[in-house]
Amino acid sequence: MQNKDCVLLVDTEDRPLGLMEKMEAHERGLLHRAFSVFIFRFTHGQPEILLQKRAKTKYHFGGLWTNACCGHPLDGETPVAAGMRRLPEEMNFRCDLQPTSSFIYRAQSENALFEHELDHVLLGYFEGEVPAPNPIEADGARWLRLDALDRELAATPQAFTPWFPLALAVARRFDPRLQA
Repeated sequence: MQNKDCVLLVDTEDRPLGLMEKMEAHERGLLHRAFSVFIFRFTHGQPEILLQKRAKTKYHFGGLWTNACCGHPLDGETPVAAGMRRLPEEMNFRCDLQPTSSFIYRAQSENALFEHELDHVLLGYFEGEVPAPNPIEADGARWLRLDALDRELAATPQAFTPWFPLALAVARRFDPRLQA
C-alpha cells in the first residue's frame, strides 16, 4: 500500500502519471487526484450542508470553512473508497457516498503552496446531529441551510477554501433539491 504522504499525479484526463510526496507536489503545483465529500440533510424540507472548519494547524488553508471532508486517494483506491475511509477519520461518522463529477482547479495558499487538483466530488446524506470532528483535522463543524451559506459565501468568500464554491456547484448540479 502507498504511503499516506504521497499523492497520485494525473493528467487532465485523470490518467495516473505516478506517485509523488504530498508536500513536493503542493510546492511544485503539480496536478494530482483528490476528492471532496459533501454531506447534506433536509430539515423541514430545507437542504442543509455540513461544513467543516479546517484545523488551524493544517499545512494549508487552515482555519477556513469547507466541505465535510477532503483528501487524496491512495494509489489504486477509488475516490469513493477514499472518501469512505477519510469521512470517519475526519468527521467521526459514516454514510454512503456517491460520485458526481470532477473538475480541475489551481489555487495558491497563504504559505505559497499550490493546490492543483483533479477533484472528484462525492455526495452523501446524513440525518444526524453535527458530529464531533477529529481535532487534528477540524476545529469545528456545523449544519447550515444552503440559502444562509449562499449569503455567507457572497459576504465573506475569504472565510472559505478556494475549492469549496467550485465543488459545491458540482454537487448542486447533481441533486436538483440543492439548487439555489
